Amino acid sequence: MEEHFQSSEKVRDFVIGMSDGLTVPFALAAGLSGALSGTDNSTDIVITAGLAEIAAGSIAMGLGGYLAGRTEIEHYEVEEKREYEEIIHKHEIEISETKEIFAQYGISEELQEKIAREMAKKPKEWVDFMMRFELGLERPDKNRAHTSAFIIAISYVIGGLIPLSAYFFSSTAQQGLIYSCGITLVCLVVFGFVKSKLTGQPLLKGALRVTLIGAAAAAAAFVIAKMIG
Repeated sequence: MEEHFQSSEKVRDFVIGMSDGLTVPFALAAGLSGALSGTDNSTDIVITAGLAEIAAGSIAMGLGGYLAGRTEIEHYEVEEKREYEEIIHKHEIEISETKEIFAQYGISEELQEKIAREMAKKPKEWVDFMMRFELGLERPDKNRAHTSAFIIAISYVIGGLIPLSAYFFSSTAQQGLIYSCGITLVCLVVFGFVKSKLTGQPLLKGALRVTLIGAAAAAAAFVIAKMIG
C-alpha cells in the first residue's frame, strides 16, 4: 500500500506558529538588547517584554488560526448549499458540467452521459463530487478551527521561549543576546530541516531560508534599536 502524508494542515499550522515564534520574540529581544545597552536590570526588562509579547502573540496567532478555520468551514457550507440548490433548479446545467469534468479525463461522450445520469440519482455523492472536482474544495474537519488555533498558539509559545530562555541565565542583556543568537540559530537550522522534510522541500535550501529570515529580522531590530538609542 502506498503511504501518503495525511496531516498537511496540522503541519502548516505548526510551521506558521513555530516560525513566527522563533522569529518575532527573537527580534524583539535583540532590539531591546541593543536599546538597553548598559542599563541596570536589562535582562529583567527583556524577559518581561518577551513574555508579554509571547502571550499576546500566541493569542493573536491562535485567534487568527481559529478565524481562518471558521472561514474555511463556512465557505464550504455556503458553496455546498448552493450546489444542492443547483442540482435541483439547474439540473441539466449541472449534468453538462459533470460531463465536462469527465471529458477532461478523456472519457467518451456516451460514458459521460451515462455516468452523469447515474450520479444524479444520488444527490449527496453528486454534490460531494462537484464540490471537489468543479470547485476544488475538500470538506474541512469540523474541529479544524479549534485544532488550528491550539496548534498555532502552542507552537508560537514554544518557539518564542527558545530565544528568550537565554536571558534567564544571563547577567546582562548583551550577554543574553549572544547566547540567544547561538541557541536560536541552531534551532532555526533544525526547524528548517524538519519543515523541509515534512513538506518535501530540499533540506539544505529550506533550512538556509528559515535561518536567514530569522537572523535578518533580529539583526534589523538590533541595528534600528541601536540607532534610536
